[in-house]
Amino acid sequence: MLCELNVENLLLIERAQLRLAPGLNVLTGETGAGKTVLAHALDLLLGGRARPGIVRPGASEAYVEGVFQLSEALREELGERLPVDAQEIVLARRIDADGPRTRAYLNGRVATVADLRDLGARLVSFYGQHEHRKLTLAGAQMQILDNLCGTEQPARLRACAEAYRTSERLLAELEELRELSRARERELDLLDHELAEIDDAAPDESEYERLLVARERLRRLDALCSAAGYGAQGLAPDSAEDPGAVALLAAAAGRLDAVAGVDPVLDALAERLGAIVVESGDLAAELRDYGERLAGEDGSLDEVEQRLAATERLLRKHGGSIAAVLAYAEHARARREELDGVQGALAQTDERLTQTRAELDRQVEALRQARELAAPRLAAAVREQLAALAMADAEFDVVLSARPPGPGGGDSVELMIAPNPGVPAGPLREIASGGELSRVMLAVITASTCGEPQIGQQATLVFDEIDAGIGGHTARAVGERLRALGETRQVLCITHLPQIASLGARHFSVVKDTSADPTLATVVQLSEPEVVSELVRMLGAEDADKTARRHARDLRKAA
Repeated sequence: MLCELNVENLLLIERAQLRLAPGLNVLTGETGAGKTVLAHALDLLLGGRARPGIVRPGASEAYVEGVFQLSEALREELGERLPVDAQEIVLARRIDADGPRTRAYLNGRVATVADLRDLGARLVSFYGQHEHRKLTLAGAQMQILDNLCGTEQPARLRACAEAYRTSERLLAELEELRELSRARERELDLLDHELAEIDDAAPDESEYERLLVARERLRRLDALCSAAGYGAQGLAPDSAEDPGAVALLAAAAGRLDAVAGVDPVLDALAERLGAIVVESGDLAAELRDYGERLAGEDGSLDEVEQRLAATERLLRKHGGSIAAVLAYAEHARARREELDGVQGALAQTDERLTQTRAELDRQVEALRQARELAAPRLAAAVREQLAALAMADAEFDVVLSARPPGPGGGDSVELMIAPNPGVPAGPLREIASGGELSRVMLAVITASTCGEPQIGQQATLVFDEIDAGIGGHTARAVGERLRALGETRQVLCITHLPQIASLGARHFSVVKDTSADPTLATVVQLSEPEVVSELVRMLGAEDADKTARRHARDLRKAA
C-alpha cells in the first residue's frame, strides 16, 4: 500500500504531501489544475523518464518520494538492499533542473532507475488515460490470460522462452554446419595444397636472411673475384719480376733489422713494420683463397634463386613475412581439423535440435493447457463484471488459436466482445468504443484479482482519468467497481466525474492559483463539507446552488 506521496518543485506543484488511506482514494480538480502532475510524479517514482522542463521554474531540482508498506515477502526478496530494521519501503527520485540527470534512492541509499522500475512494478500498477488502448494489443491480452493461469505459469513461460532460444541457436548452428559441409571438400583440397606448399618450402626466418645475403653475393660474383684477385696480386704477385707490396715491406724490414739494438725508438718501429709484413702476407693468402672459393660457387646462384622464389611466393600469398606464413599454416591445420569434424558435429547438432524442439513442444503444450483452462474462467469473470458496469447484455469471450511456437508459446489470444444484443461478436480492438474499452479494462482488472494471486496483485492500483467517455449511470457503475476493488486493494483514481469522486474513502483536490508567478498548484485533503463543495463544483454548479448541494449530499449518502 502507498502510505504517503511527497512532491516538491514538479511543474506547477511547489510542495505537496498526500497521505493515502486503504480503499478508494480520489483526486479531483479543474481541468489544467495539475492533476496529471501527480500521475507523472508516480511515473517518475516507478522509473519513468524525466522529460525536459519538468522542474518548477526557479527551483534547482524536483523531488518525488513514495512511502510504501513493507511486506514480509518483499523483505525476503530485497534482502541486503534494505536496512535490517526497515519498517517500510521508501522510493525517491531527484531531477536536476540543468539537465536530464536524475538520482534514484531506495530507503535513503543510492539506487538505479532500473531498481525503481523493477521494485515499482511490484508496488504500483499504473493505468494512464490511454491505458485501456493496450487491451487491443495481442501481447497485453495474452499477459492478462497468463495472469490467471496459476503460480506456475511464469516458470512455464521462462522454460518455453529458454527452449525457444536454444532451438533458434541450434538451428542457426545446424545451417552453418550444413553450409560448411557443402563447401567442405573444395576447401579441404585447397587447404591440403597450401599446406603442402608451406611444408615443402619449410620457410625459416634465419635461413631466409642468409639466402638474401647469398643471392646478392652470387649476383656480383665476377666483381668480387676480380677485386680479391687484384688485392692478392698487389700484395704478393705470381710473377718474380714484380716484387709486390709484401716483398717491398720485407726488404724495408730487413734494412731496419740491420741496425737493431742501436736506438730503442727505431727498434719499436722495426717491430711494428715486421708485424705489417706478416699481416700483409696472410692477407694476400686469404684474398687468394677467397677468390678460389668464389670460383667454386659459380653454379649455386640458380639453387639460391629457386629457394628464395619458393619462399617469396608464400610471402606474397600469406601476409608478407615468414611469421605470417607460419601463422597461416597453423590456422589452416586447425581449419582442416574443424572440417574433418564437420560431419560428426552436424549429426550431434541435429540430434540436439530434435531434443530441444521436443522440449519446446512440451512447454508449448503445458502453456496451452493452462490457458485453455483459464480462458473460460476469465471470460465468465469479465462478463460478470461487465454486467455490474452497465453492460449486462454484452457478450465477452476469450478465443485461443494456434500459431508457430515462439518464446511465449504457440498460442494467440483474441478478446472478443459484442457490446449490444444482436450484434455479432468481434475483436475488442475493432468493436469497442473508448468508453466501452475503459469499462472492459476495469472489468478485466477486477476479474484478474480472482484465483491464485500473481506477482503485483497486491500492488496499489492508480487510474488516471480512465473514466473518459462515460457518464450518468455508467459512471456510477464504474465508481462502484473501483470502490469494490478498494475493498481488497488500495486504489487511487484521478477523475473528473462526481459519481466516482463521491465514492472515495479519502478525497484530495488540486487547486491552481494563476495569480502566483509562476502559476502554483496545491493539493489538499478535503474534509466532509469540503468534499460536498467539490462535488458541487464537479456538477457544474455554483457553491451556493442548493439543488446541486443537495444532489452532492445525496451522492455521498448513497456511497
